Amino acid sequence: MSGKERIYLFDTTLRDGQQTPGVDFSVEDKIVIARMLDEFGFDYVEGGYPGANPTDTAFFREKRTARAKFAAFGMTKRAGVSASNDPGLAALVSTPADAICFVAKSWDYHVRVALGCTNEENLDCIAASVEAARAAGKEAMIDCEHFFDGFKANPDYALACARTACGAGARWVVLCDTNGGTLPSEVREIVAKVIAAGIPGERLGIHAHDDTGQAVANSLAAVEAGVRQVQGTLNGIGERCGNANLISIVPTLMLKPAFAARFSTGISRDRLADISRLSHAFDELLNRAPEPQAPYVGASAFATKAGIHASALLKEPQTYEHVPPEAVGNSRRVMVSDQGGKSNFIAELKRRGIAVARDDPRLDTLIALVKEREAEGYAYEGADASFELLARRTLGTVPGFIHVDSFRCMVERRHDANGHLRTVSEAIVKLTIDGEQRMSVAEGDGPVNALDIALRKDLGRYQGEIADMALVDFKVRILNGGTEAITRVLIESRDSTGARWWTVGVSENIIDASFQALMDAIVYKLVRNREAGAAAAE
Repeated sequence: MSGKERIYLFDTTLRDGQQTPGVDFSVEDKIVIARMLDEFGFDYVEGGYPGANPTDTAFFREKRTARAKFAAFGMTKRAGVSASNDPGLAALVSTPADAICFVAKSWDYHVRVALGCTNEENLDCIAASVEAARAAGKEAMIDCEHFFDGFKANPDYALACARTACGAGARWVVLCDTNGGTLPSEVREIVAKVIAAGIPGERLGIHAHDDTGQAVANSLAAVEAGVRQVQGTLNGIGERCGNANLISIVPTLMLKPAFAARFSTGISRDRLADISRLSHAFDELLNRAPEPQAPYVGASAFATKAGIHASALLKEPQTYEHVPPEAVGNSRRVMVSDQGGKSNFIAELKRRGIAVARDDPRLDTLIALVKEREAEGYAYEGADASFELLARRTLGTVPGFIHVDSFRCMVERRHDANGHLRTVSEAIVKLTIDGEQRMSVAEGDGPVNALDIALRKDLGRYQGEIADMALVDFKVRILNGGTEAITRVLIESRDSTGARWWTVGVSENIIDASFQALMDAIVYKLVRNREAGAAAAE
C-alpha cells in the first residue's frame, strides 16, 4: 500500500437516502444501517440532520459508530444572525457527532433567490459556521451545493465559496453536482481548475447525483482529476434519480488497475468480499428485491446465457468476466435457456451439486425438455429454482413430498352488511401427504394470495419447514395478445437464512400459472432443507 494516495469514502445513505420516495427510516433502522456501514469500513457515516425532525434528533442523542467518523448534516448559519445565536448551528455543534457537514450555496443565483442575502453575507456564513464547528472540536466540511452549475455561471464566486471554506479551516470542501446534469468531461475540467486556483485535491470531495445516469462516472472522473473524498449512498438511493452508488464505486476503486494502482481506501479485501451481502441486506431492510443487473453485486452481474460465451467462460473465466465474482462476494452463473448448449447445462448442474456426464442420455432429454418448455413460455434463466426441480425430476431425484389432488379459487364481488362494495377471494386446496388427504380453505387479498395461504396452511410434517418462507415478489407477463393469452408468472421467495429463489409457471389461466410457481417454491424449499441437513451431517 506504500506510496498510494488515500481515498476517503463518505456514506450519506441515512440523510440523502432518506429523501428517496417511499423510504422512511425509523431510529431503529438508522441504528442498524449505521452499524452495517461502520463495520464495512466507510470512513464517514452521515447520520442525518439533527433538529430537523424527531427521528434524526433522537438518532443523534448518542454516537452511532465505533470506527467511522459520525457526521451530522445541516445548514450554515443564517445571514444577519451571529453564530452564537443561531439555533440551527447550536443544534449541530451540541451533538456527539465527530464531524459536521454544512451545506452552503455556491451559485450566486441561489444566494440571491433562495437565501435572499448578498454574496458577501453568504461567504461570511460559510466562514463563521466552519469556525464554530472547529471551536466545538468537530471536523468541519462544506458541501458546496450546485457547485458545478454555479461554476459554469459565475466561476469567480463559486471559487470564492470554496476558498472561504478552505481558508476557514474546513477539512473537506465538497463539490456538489446537485442537479445531476454535469457530464464527466465537465467534472474533470472544473475540478482541475479548482485545484489550479489553489485548493488542494486532498481537501476536495465530490457529491454527485444520478439524473443523467452518470453519478458513478462523475465521481470517478473527479477522483482522476484530484479529489480525495467521494460521497454516495448504498445502492445509489436518493431523491429523484438517486445519488452516486458506493456499491459500484468501491469495487471499481479497489479492483480496477487504473485506480487500485494509485489509491487505497479504508476497506480491506476481506470486507470487499462482503459487498454483495451488504447491498442485499440493505435492500432487505428496505423490503425490496435486489436489482438483478446491478454492477458487481446483482444476480446477473456474472451470469452468461449464450452457449458460445458459456463454453469460453468455462475454459477461462476472464474471457467474459471483468473481475473475479468472488472478489465482491458474488458467484458465476451459467444460465440455461433455449440458447444454451451442453456446456451451459453441465456447468449449471455442477454448480448445484448435480453430476451428469456429457454423454448421459438424460442430459439430452433435459436439454430438449427445457427448449420445448421455453417455446411454450417458460423462462428458466429467470427461475433458477424451477430449473433445478425440472433437472432433478428428469434425473429422478425429487422425493414425492406432496400430491396435489385439486384446488379451486373463487372471487366474489358483493355488498357487505354496511352496504359497502367488497371483493372477496377464497381458495380451497386438497393435498395428499403421507397417504392422508388434507383440505385447506383461506381468504386473501386476491385469488393468488388466498391460494398461497391455503396451500401453506396445513402441510403436515412439512409445515415447520416452510414456516420461515415468504413470497416477496410476484410478476405476471402476458405472452401473446387477447383474452385467451398465455400467461407467465414468476414468483420470488425467501426464507430466514436470507436465501432467495425464483420459480415460474405458465398457463392460459393466471391462477393455474401462479399455482405452478407456488408449488415449485415450496418443493424447492423442502429439497434445499434436505441438502443443507445432509451437508451439516458430513
